[in-house]
Amino acid sequence: MVDRIFNSVSDPVPGLRNDLDIIPIEHEGKDLIYFHDMLGYTTKDFILDRNAGYFLVKFDGRKSISEIIRQIPESSGKIGENDLLNFIQFLDKNRVLNSDHFKNYSSQQEVAFESLESRPAVCAGSSYPADPKELRSMLDQQFEKITPTDDVSKIKALYAPHIDPRVGLETYIHAFAPLRNLKPKRVVLIATSHYAGLYGTLYDQAPFIGSSKHFETPLGRITNDQEGIEQLRSHQNDLGISLKDRAHRIEHSIELHLIFLRYLWDHDFTVLPILVSSFDELLYMDNGHRGKQVDNMAAHLRKTYGSDDQTLFLISGDLAHFGEKFGDPQPARHYFDQVKTFDQRFLKRASGGSSKQIIDLMRESMDRYRICGFPPLLTFLKAIPDVTGKITAYDLWDEEERNSAVTFGSILYRKS
Repeated sequence: MVDRIFNSVSDPVPGLRNDLDIIPIEHEGKDLIYFHDMLGYTTKDFILDRNAGYFLVKFDGRKSISEIIRQIPESSGKIGENDLLNFIQFLDKNRVLNSDHFKNYSSQQEVAFESLESRPAVCAGSSYPADPKELRSMLDQQFEKITPTDDVSKIKALYAPHIDPRVGLETYIHAFAPLRNLKPKRVVLIATSHYAGLYGTLYDQAPFIGSSKHFETPLGRITNDQEGIEQLRSHQNDLGISLKDRAHRIEHSIELHLIFLRYLWDHDFTVLPILVSSFDELLYMDNGHRGKQVDNMAAHLRKTYGSDDQTLFLISGDLAHFGEKFGDPQPARHYFDQVKTFDQRFLKRASGGSSKQIIDLMRESMDRYRICGFPPLLTFLKAIPDVTGKITAYDLWDEEERNSAVTFGSILYRKS
């Protein structure tokens, strides 16, 4: 793979990848640039001196090293072609340029993932402890604070967040505690897909993304519902589902829920994992192509699992995302009151079990607050309309250092 590293002073230098978050930080009195790669291709914790930004902005995919050097003012000091080439090769080796080396590396990573039998626990060691004893001890301490309900009758679903447990653990505990004494044979897990849009056109015609992989957790493996996956595969064109599961590779929205199930339950159960990407088209029309795909998927889930008392639905989604990190002109604190008002309206309508009511509400503001749990929750409510819910938690994470915030909550659903 080394021979693919960029090595020319006359060819255009590959541009920076446009899917990277390049974040100015200060550490131990030094001004630095931190590269955050959502897809995980870049070397972990890759950091440069802030002064390197002078050159980074010149790597636009059009200019060669020779042209870049000619544009550097003499007052900035002399830099040789080999010096700049060495720097560019350093960037390329760490996969921050949109180069042949990067494209080859990323393709190999994705192909390798697709061939795996099980999905590794990618959030272990960061969002939650990777050590099984430490993780179990942490959860023991939290769940001991909650008296579990003995009434598990008619529980059909749980809508719960996928916020980082380091900031939302209390909400997770309140959400999942009522499931402690359940023993379903199958969990249909419908979750937000955060990364489908980063795979080009791969998922353009597939708002739903399944996976046939088992899921590894520090507390043990969770088995995939292979029968359910084969049923989806046999109708995948009508259902708008892709089983090319690259979007599952680093997705946390399913993994974080499975941690709690594996902790709470010691019986055998399977999971049918379905990621859901954007439903923006539904904000404009009901009967378009996307709307038909959603209706078809909902009909399939209703027919297959709606009356099955051994199937629990788990819906993974947060609520509002707002503030400067998400493109708003003001810091998140300026929106707290209006966001909380909207969230309560959303949760109230969602707990009523009406898919029409929540989509009507979303259309009022055209998803002004970026409710990431809307697509998976709408799918569930269309599939299983005869439920009523109880709001069990609500909270807000104020990321003050980035002037941004995320809200999240939970709803426990029972059959009407």
